[in-house]
Amino acid sequence: MVISQQQQFSCNEELAMNLPEDATVVLVHGAWADGSSWMNVILPLEKQGLRVIAAPIPLTSLSDDAEALRRVIARTQGPVILAGHAYAGAVIATANDDRVKALVYIAALAPDEGETVAQVFYRDEPHPQAPKLAPDTDGLIWMPEDGFRNAFAHLASADQVALSKAVQRPIAVTCIQEPAPAPAWRSKPSWFLIAEQDRMINPKTQHFMAERMKATTRALEVDHAPLVTAPESVVAIILEAAASVLV
Repeated sequence: MVISQQQQFSCNEELAMNLPEDATVVLVHGAWADGSSWMNVILPLEKQGLRVIAAPIPLTSLSDDAEALRRVIARTQGPVILAGHAYAGAVIATANDDRVKALVYIAALAPDEGETVAQVFYRDEPHPQAPKLAPDTDGLIWMPEDGFRNAFAHLASADQVALSKAVQRPIAVTCIQEPAPAPAWRSKPSWFLIAEQDRMINPKTQHFMAERMKATTRALEVDHAPLVTAPESVVAIILEAAASVLV
C-alpha cells in the first residue's frame, strides 16, 4: 500500500496509553553516521510512551552488525520495533527474534536472501550528484567532503551538514559484499519511507524494494536523511507501525 505525501498522518493522542509499558523501538544508523543521527526522533517517540535505543553497530561486516543488533535486542524486554536507515535496512532484516514485531525502513536497503547490499545499492542508475565511493587502503569507505552537502543530506541546514560530517564513521567494504541471510521482512510486517529526492539510493530502487517486501509505504519528497531533515515524518511512520502491531 503506497501512501502519498498529501495524506496527513497525525499521532494518535491515545497511543501512549495503549502501548505495552515494555515496548521498545531500536533505531539503527546507516553508513557514515552514528546514533546521533536519530537525535530528533528519539524524544518524540519517548513522549509517546515508547522506550528507545539507538543501537551502535560497528560497520565492519553485515555479520558483525547483525550480532551487535542482536546484543541490543537481548537487553530489552517485551515487544520490539526495529527502524533502520540506509545500509541498516540490511541489518534489521537479520533480526528474526520473535519479540521483533515490525521493521521500519527509512530510505533503506533491503537485499533478499543471497543478495549483497552493493547489488541493491547499484541496481539503478546513480544520481548525477551522487558521490564517488571507493574503499581506502584499509578497506574502509568514507564519504567524500562534498558528499554530505550534495547527496547524503542535501536538504539539511549548514549546521546539520557540519555535524554529520564531524561524526561520520566509515563503512567497511565487506559490509556491502557479504550475501544477506533470509530476511525477516518475509515474515514480519514492514513499513518503508521512500525518499523521492534521495541522491544516494535511487527512489526507483526504493520503490522496487518496498514492493518486493509488500511493505506499507509512504513516498515523501524528502532527501536521503529524513531522520535529520524531516524527523516528524520518520516519527510518524514509526508510530504508525507501533499502532498497528502493538496496540
